[in-house]
Order: sequence, then C-alpha cells, then structure tokens
Amino acid sequence: MAHFITSKDIPADGEHLDKSKVAKLQNICGLIGGVGTLVSILLLAFTGGTFQGAYAFSWLFAVFFVLTICFGGCFWTFLHNLSNSGWGTSVRRLMENLGFVFPFMIVFCIPFLFPSVQKYLWEWMPAYATETAAHPDYTASEALLHSSDPHNHLLAKKTFYLNPVFWHVRFFAFFIGLGFFIWLARQFSIRQDTDPNPGTKNLFAARKHASWSMIIFGVSLTFLALDWVMALDFSWFSTMFGVYVFAGSALSGMATLILTALALQKLGYLEKVVTKEHYHIMGKLCFAFTIFWAYVTFSQFFLYWYANIPEETRYFILRNTGNWNVLSIGLVILHFALPFLALLRSDLKKKPLFMVVICIYILVVHMLDVYHMIIPERGPSVGLVTHQEKLELFGSSFQVFGDLVALVIVISGFLFFYLRNLTSVRLYPNRDPRILESANLSN
Repeated sequence: MAHFITSKDIPADGEHLDKSKVAKLQNICGLIGGVGTLVSILLLAFTGGTFQGAYAFSWLFAVFFVLTICFGGCFWTFLHNLSNSGWGTSVRRLMENLGFVFPFMIVFCIPFLFPSVQKYLWEWMPAYATETAAHPDYTASEALLHSSDPHNHLLAKKTFYLNPVFWHVRFFAFFIGLGFFIWLARQFSIRQDTDPNPGTKNLFAARKHASWSMIIFGVSLTFLALDWVMALDFSWFSTMFGVYVFAGSALSGMATLILTALALQKLGYLEKVVTKEHYHIMGKLCFAFTIFWAYVTFSQFFLYWYANIPEETRYFILRNTGNWNVLSIGLVILHFALPFLALLRSDLKKKPLFMVVICIYILVVHMLDVYHMIIPERGPSVGLVTHQEKLELFGSSFQVFGDLVALVIVISGFLFFYLRNLTSVRLYPNRDPRILESANLSN
C-alpha cells in the first residue's frame, strides 16, 4: 500500500468545497442554463412548423442524455447503500450529489408538457385525441380501431397505457418518486455528519430504505425510457429497452463520478481518502458495464433479427436507412470494442490522465448512443423527409446546430445544480465508521 490513513488524517469537520473556487464556472453555467432554457421554452411554446418540431427532438435528446447521467448517480448511491459497500464510502457523497440533480431536471422537462411539442415527439397523442373526438360514442380503443388510418389500429390495444392522462401522471410520478428517495438517501448521509452515533441510526436507515429505492429507480428509469423514447414510435416495442438505457446510464454515471473525483483532487480535495485503488475499482466497473451494454444491445438486435417481425424490426430498419448505418455500426466499435480494449489493463486504470481521457470518451460515445436512439425519428415525424431513403445521418447543418445548442444549455444547467450540490455539503462522509476502511483500500 502506498499510504496508511488513520483517524488523525481525517479532518474532524470533513472537507468542504470552497464556493469561490467554482463560483465563476457555476455562475456561467447558471446563466447559460437559465437564459437558454427560458428562451427554449418560449420557442417551443410559440413557434411552429419544422423549426419547432426539429428543436423539440433536439431538446429531448439533450434532456434525456443528461437524465441518464443522473440516473447513474441514483443507481450507484442506492447500490452502495444496499450492498453495505465499504470501498465506496469515500466517493459516496459524490454519488449522492450526482443523483440529487435528478429532481431539478424537471425544470428542463417543462416543454414536454406542451401539446405543440407533444404532437411532434409522440404522434400517438394527437392521433388519440383526434379519433376519440371523432367517435365520441366509442371507447378510446374502439375509436382507434375505426380510424381510417390503419397505423392507428396498432395503438388501439395500447390505450390502457398510452393515454394522455396516465402519461402525465407518470411524468410527475417519476420526479416525485425517485426524487424523494434520492433526497432521502442523501439526507441520511448528511445527518451522519453530525450524528452523535454515526454508526447506528442513519447508517442502518439508509441501508433499509435502499431496497425500496432500488425498486423505484428501476421502475422510473424503465418507464421514463418507454414513455419518452420508445413511444416516439408507438408501433415499436422492446422488452429490453429499459435494460439497454440502464446499461448506458450506469456507465456514464460512473464516468462522471471519476471525472468529478479527479477534478476535486486537482483542486486539492479528497487527497487522503480517494486513491488510485478507488480509480482502479471504478475503472473496473466501467469495464463491466461496457461489456454489459454490448451484451444487452446485441441481444436486442439478434432477437429481433431472428424473429423478423415488422413491428419489432422497424427500429433497426430506420437506423440503417440513408447513412445512419454508419453510426449504427460505429457504435459497435466506439461504444464497445475500443473502451473494452482500453480498460483491459489494470495499471492504466490507476493513471489519472488515462482515466480523464477514457471517461470523457465514454460520455461522448454515450451521447452518440442517445442521439442514435432519438434523432432518427425526427425526419419522418417532423416531415423533414418524404421518404425514409432520404433520411441522412445528423440531418442538415441547421438541425445539428439546434442539437448542439440544446446540449450546451441542458449540460450547463446540469453543471449548475451539480456544483450547487457539491458546495452545499461535505465532500465525503468523514464520520462514517467505514471511512478508514475505504481510505486504506487495497485491491
């Protein structure tokens, strides 16, 4: 071991991130995120035509990408508490702070409640409204079955789930339910910092509630992914899509945690409690979820290719149209093969510079993966193309510009809330009974 930490090496009051060190960055991010979100809400509410539709997809792409990172923070927090992990105590507060950005993300989701946005993103909503209004004597499913558009017949059997009222209920339930449980886990952790008996009440309470928290997490991630992304094409369905999104969320969340820890150490924090051994373990977790992502992705593709049912294969057909297949094939190499080979060596996972590069790479490729989930639906839905054969990778330069603008705005807002969380509490639970075990980690 390179060092041995005793209780004398752990500050009695823990470590606090000096707000002045990140104030400038936080203010800039807050300004970009706040003004950009306000302008985007106005544009999405009051503009019309192809611009509104195209930017609606850009906004969904940016918001969902950041949400997956927040989901990753929630997952690692709940998993740490549920498994009674010792090694992760030093970085647990980072997990909690990352996950606790999730409830604030509802601010960026306001445009998804506008009917003018919904009609472009989720075409089943206007179809549902039109047919039920045209056939008032029928139930929703019967009205859709009497529709002149045979495409709506596929929606008829899904109205028990895909109906506007239930969709909006779920919209708020995701943020209230999961937001409460990540807040609760963070509160137990914060109370431990001042608890006279830090090894009893709050520690056990966090472990007890972690089982419920993990269930709420799994349900929230799965059904949010179904409601917001899979429902972009209501005729398509997948029993593995939630797991697919989870794999990317866990991977991107861990990459963000590694970058956060390295950045804080660059500022002079966490030097006693976070070591190369921690980066080694977190690097191994990135390696594991790189493989898991590939396993789930290939399994979904293989099962649909083997069955060859039109309602299932349309997702992949669309993403192999035009030159979208370049990205489809590229993700196999970029999201799996390259990080798999890079993370094989144990010594590299202990090198800070390498971990910075590989974690930024993971986040960029995960962004492309989310782009691949959402943006191909934009052309047919918004009417930017009349035939799928004309659907090209990324689309026009104007559409790509909108994608980048939305991404910058939402990431800036995310960083504002994340920095706010980091500066509001101690950077690690210094009074947790397992902090010395974590600080002296050897693997």
